[in-house]
Amino acid sequence: MLNKSWVALLLLITLSGCESAYYSSMEKIGIHKRDIMVDRIEDVRESQQDVKEQFNSALERFTYELNFNGGELEDVYNALNSEYEDSKDEAEELSQRIDAVENVAEALFSEWQAELTEYSNATYRRQSAEDLKQTRRQYTQMLSSMRYAESKMAPVLDALQDQVLFLKHNLNARAIASLKTEFGGLKRDIERLLGDMESSIKAADAFLATLKQS
Repeated sequence: MLNKSWVALLLLITLSGCESAYYSSMEKIGIHKRDIMVDRIEDVRESQQDVKEQFNSALERFTYELNFNGGELEDVYNALNSEYEDSKDEAEELSQRIDAVENVAEALFSEWQAELTEYSNATYRRQSAEDLKQTRRQYTQMLSSMRYAESKMAPVLDALQDQVLFLKHNLNARAIASLKTEFGGLKRDIERLLGDMESSIKAADAFLATLKQS
């Protein structure tokens, strides 16, 4: 019986093989890894914008509902839980899209590096090597910005979940008052996350501009 580490390794190999076959198929119809990379970065950028909008929506809803002045607490819980679930879904989609960018980038840079040996013209080879180095450096900066903003989502989601779970099992006005005392820190974390997402979007725009120019 295979242990979990071997299963994970086999899954990774299978997925890598599927991706390689996908890239090969796309190249046969004139769509190269650079084109796929551009599309996937644009997908990440779209998801980052969606995350910004969703977490801002959650912030506004939590702010509104925690100023509870009557009504059904069950409705308050349902509204907040819906915002939490939507935020989690957007966060998961963003992470998957960043993974997809990283996958195609690794394939592109490996191919580029290998093709340097195929040049017979030394000047072209040096220029291509310099372009690869610069593109990889700019990509690394962009990816770091993406991953940094991504890392800020989990603590916010944990805090949102804590608030939702606490309210679920304590449907009373006292619970609302207790949540409000903790909400200030969560609000600051969400606002910082929104700023980090905006910085990451700008980094993606800058890298896309260099790719499209080259």
